[in-house]
Amino acid sequence: MKPIYDIAGFRSQIGGIKSEANPALVQQKSRDFYWYSPILKQQLSTVTADLVVTPQSESEVRQVLAAAFATGIPVTPRGAGTGNYGQAMPLAGGIVLNLAEMDKVVAIHPGRVICEPGALMADIDRQTRASGQALRMHPSTVATASIGGFIAGGSGGVGSIQWGGLRDLGNILRLRILTMEATPRSMELTGENLHKAAHAYGTNGIIVEVEMPLTSAYDWVDVIVAFDAFDAAAAYANALAEQDGILTKLITVVASPAPYDYFLRHRQLLAREKNAVLLMVAPHGLDALRALTRRYKSASIAFDASQASADATRGLPSNTELSWNHTTLRALRVDPAMTYLQVLYPFPDQLATLKRIHEYFGDEVMGHLEFVRFNGKITCFGLPLVRFSTAERLDQIVAIHEQMGAPIFNPHRYTLEEGGMKQTDEVQLAFKREADPKGLLNPGKMIAWEDPAFDYRAGQNFLFPGLEARTRDAGP
Repeated sequence: MKPIYDIAGFRSQIGGIKSEANPALVQQKSRDFYWYSPILKQQLSTVTADLVVTPQSESEVRQVLAAAFATGIPVTPRGAGTGNYGQAMPLAGGIVLNLAEMDKVVAIHPGRVICEPGALMADIDRQTRASGQALRMHPSTVATASIGGFIAGGSGGVGSIQWGGLRDLGNILRLRILTMEATPRSMELTGENLHKAAHAYGTNGIIVEVEMPLTSAYDWVDVIVAFDAFDAAAAYANALAEQDGILTKLITVVASPAPYDYFLRHRQLLAREKNAVLLMVAPHGLDALRALTRRYKSASIAFDASQASADATRGLPSNTELSWNHTTLRALRVDPAMTYLQVLYPFPDQLATLKRIHEYFGDEVMGHLEFVRFNGKITCFGLPLVRFSTAERLDQIVAIHEQMGAPIFNPHRYTLEEGGMKQTDEVQLAFKREADPKGLLNPGKMIAWEDPAFDYRAGQNFLFPGLEARTRDAGP
């Protein structure tokens, strides 16, 4: 059963801070893109908060946290709600702390930007472009994703081919967070300490200010290169990623027939049997890219935005909106039974590993690769499209990948550990004990806090207490 909280008492303590109790609006703000997963869609369909609170400033966040601590009400922070794993969904009800209106870009300096957590990443880029600068990386949802949400729930994306992931030192410069205590404290995190709050789903502190590095801004050119064979497309993409003189922001490979079947506005560019390599290339790198492509007899440039007419590009989504989890989104729009996995093909055997896996599964698991720098080496993550049949078969597919040498960061789990950490992050857990002693921040997302005795070897997924009964009552 869902707990009953003293919402009236809480609201009396926060005074005039903006809040919303309309059940339909509260439910809307209690959702993210969890429905990408048929497993999470079933588990989390009944999840909703009791109240949405929308602070306008750091001082208002502080007041909200103090009131929640005093009344024992859990708080789940939310940015723009573009995450895919239930990160921002309030498993224990309570309050959704909507940070979307704390959206100011505070200062722009050479090489860095300071902003509030709700600032949309596209807006940050628009404002920094005046100085010739841009964020290093962003998710495919750049138009709607907030910077705080990206840091708390994301890991990398478009730009990771040059800069790696958020986990890499230097890709976040500073965070200011507030603790969940009777008198919330402000803490400045830099260096190694950033890992305490980055990708922690807001379980151990509320991000109220962000300082991020900037890089040079370019008018990136979309290019699509077609191949008959998936492994040839992957080999080309890997070789391009290793060309240090060709500046790219995106190198994506999508196996046939997915580009033809799911990229509907691009359908006229590709035959159904063609595998697609989606690129974002700096304008000054185009000649070098064409020279490299000519070395591959099976390659053909299907689209080059720098040479296409206005009529040819009108209405075409950018390659950003075909990559990363937008690939999954476009598949879901055509076939709601599709889902995905998140796979690492480790260096230096990434090409052999992904070829072996792709040939094993065939069309049941369609290849989708995102080339990145990982620990300084070029490799690729996979976000393959999976034809979902049953939860049991999905678990089998996960196990087979791992047996074949490709670790899974499971997007069908909502906890930090099951989603890829594989074990408890002791630094984050220790920091949670300090910053959230009552465990009121985003309950249910850190297994080590909820159930330290949980047996990962049993093969069962963790289900937050109370969620199981609500899932059962909701039915299939």
